[in-house]
Amino acid sequence: MSVKLMGAWVAAGLLGGEVAFADDGPAATVSAAPPACVNTTVVCPPAIPSTVSAQAQHALANAPKPLPATANLAQRRQFFTDYQQAFAKVQMRKYAVTVENGVIHGVPVKTFKPVAAAGSRADRVLMDLHGGAFQFDSGSLTENVPIAALSHTTVIAVLYRLAPEHAFPAAVDDAVSVYKELLQTHSPKHIGLYGTSAGAILTAETVFRLRQLRLPLPAVLGFFSGSADLSQAGDSEFYFPVADDRRPLPAIVLPYVGSHDPKDPAISPLYGNLQHLPPTLCVTSTRDLLLSQTVLFHRALLRAGVNASLVVFEALPHAFWAYLDTPESDEAFGIMANFLSAGLDDRM
Repeated sequence: MSVKLMGAWVAAGLLGGEVAFADDGPAATVSAAPPACVNTTVVCPPAIPSTVSAQAQHALANAPKPLPATANLAQRRQFFTDYQQAFAKVQMRKYAVTVENGVIHGVPVKTFKPVAAAGSRADRVLMDLHGGAFQFDSGSLTENVPIAALSHTTVIAVLYRLAPEHAFPAAVDDAVSVYKELLQTHSPKHIGLYGTSAGAILTAETVFRLRQLRLPLPAVLGFFSGSADLSQAGDSEFYFPVADDRRPLPAIVLPYVGSHDPKDPAISPLYGNLQHLPPTLCVTSTRDLLLSQTVLFHRALLRAGVNASLVVFEALPHAFWAYLDTPESDEAFGIMANFLSAGLDDRM
């Protein structure tokens, strides 16, 4: 199964869009370019930007056919299983890690360990919460292979319970259970927590819960293309929506939110106390539907006095690093790994 042209369209499934099996492998559809301009006096941005690498241009230029609307949840989940297994093999040609399935405190996990012994630190651990609109696992493999290798640190990917079978707070409960178990063997100053897309949302929610429980917080956070406010859509969602599911974020995550008040800080931490959170790296891109929400959270962290950094990549779609094999993805993973490592080493 080829992953060459999966490109940006896997982003559709990261936030609930349609996915498809194209002629050369599974793929999903995402709007990589803004909606068509109707005002001829306005200069419209190119569908394929020239300011990204040739590899990224090639991927963005080869959109496969969308999945039929009749595809059910099981078929979409199987797509991501197949996709991740294929793309992880591509990643492992550059990033040498081992991957094991396991269970921590009743929660299934994947454990990634760097193969290179030099520089590895057994006292450190990173915990990942994967993307997938809370309904799929779209990143427990591909979000973590590079970070484990580049950070020289074991990564635990939490396979939390999914909606619609399990609405909030099931995923948060699972994340907290794993974190509490890690506290039995690691100092909190040597634990980092990060996530992409829905996983970034869950990262913020998990930290909020840890604070409620008066548990020690992790040393460093990674908030990669997410939202801390599930009550409303950010502006970028109207310019770069998922092509096959143009609903705003609150509608996409409704199976996860359920009947819960979306302005409760437990599910939308933007409305809670953000003071004294760990150093946090926010990453997004200029054609990311969650660009606005990532930036809004970063600004809120700064207002709260948190040591927060923001990196915005040029002209690439939502959470591109998790499914595009491009120089930009390698750069993003390097930035993430360096920031997380520095936090674990108390170099912030």
